[in-house]
Amino acid sequence: SLPHPFLPPLVPFAPVAKYNSILSTMAQYADREEDIAKLLAANAHIGTRRSDYQMSDYIWRRRVDGVHILNVGKTWEKLMLAARIIVAIENPEDVIAISARPYSQRAVLKFAQYTGAQSIAGRFTPGTFTNQITRQYREPRLLIVTDPLLDHQPVSEASYVNMPTIAFCDSDSPLANVDVAIPANNKGKLSIGLVYWLLAREVLRLRGTISRDEEWDVPVDLFFYRDPEEVEKEQEAAAAAAAEAGAGAGAYDDPAAGAYDNWDGAAPAAVATGEGFDATGAAVAADATGAGEDWNAAAVAGGDDAGWNAGTAVEAGTAAAAGAQWDQTAAAAGVQSADWTATPGADAQWTGTM
Repeated sequence: SLPHPFLPPLVPFAPVAKYNSILSTMAQYADREEDIAKLLAANAHIGTRRSDYQMSDYIWRRRVDGVHILNVGKTWEKLMLAARIIVAIENPEDVIAISARPYSQRAVLKFAQYTGAQSIAGRFTPGTFTNQITRQYREPRLLIVTDPLLDHQPVSEASYVNMPTIAFCDSDSPLANVDVAIPANNKGKLSIGLVYWLLAREVLRLRGTISRDEEWDVPVDLFFYRDPEEVEKEQEAAAAAAAEAGAGAGAYDDPAAGAYDNWDGAAPAAVATGEGFDATGAAVAADATGAGEDWNAAAVAGGDDAGWNAGTAVEAGTAAAAGAQWDQTAAAAGVQSADWTATPGADAQWTGTM
């Protein structure tokens, strides 16, 4: 049947899509309190004594000492908005993060590593976005800067090529040519590392790389700036501790060490322990004198000396008879005993002249 001409056409699955959108928004707000607590701990809400008139909407109040306090609630909301904009870029490499401040260079590099974006940590070469002759010419679709005041050159060039810009803005940051301003302390190393970590985590969650039900296994410490001198001192301390541990494990404490160092003195007396070893662990030699006396006594008592002597005499007589027989055989054959000579090295072989 044809639809009624006065009724709007039915849109299937519209309530389902709206319900999914509501669930996604509720899932984002589930971690809101915890994230805001982290922002407060990292002093992301501390601004400067100066303020730009365009940043007045993001300033909560001014302290007695003149320091402006940023609204961390709006900081978190702008982080979620920036993450949605980054995810809308199909190719992650079309997003570029730039920072000339030393405290934020490590955070920029880590953000690019985990999200697949490009990064420029350090000095920005003029003409990177506008001059095609330069070697570092790039054509990204989205720009992220840490401080629009310090990174004014890439912000200006991005406006020339109609590139949207996301910037972390302090209370004194100008908002010219900035499309999405995230109010945050962009001068503290803890604050910079935390906001980049939160932004990278939300981007990965929206892409489906990580789940919202589980914590991201990448610690926020990796995004914090580390002083090279402190890192070198930590490495030296770790190397020294490892060397001491290796020296202690390689040394062997001999309990008997030093017992025989005194060569002029007398050796320690051996004390029998009943197991064939003395108190120092050396084996106790058997008393050969007593054993010899026992053997002699047994031999005399048994008359073995006579037997041994008799056996020796019989063997001598047998040898003499054999020698006489040999002489008689040689004489009968007409061979003289002087003609026989022994062959060197062979006791049983004899050569002679017949």
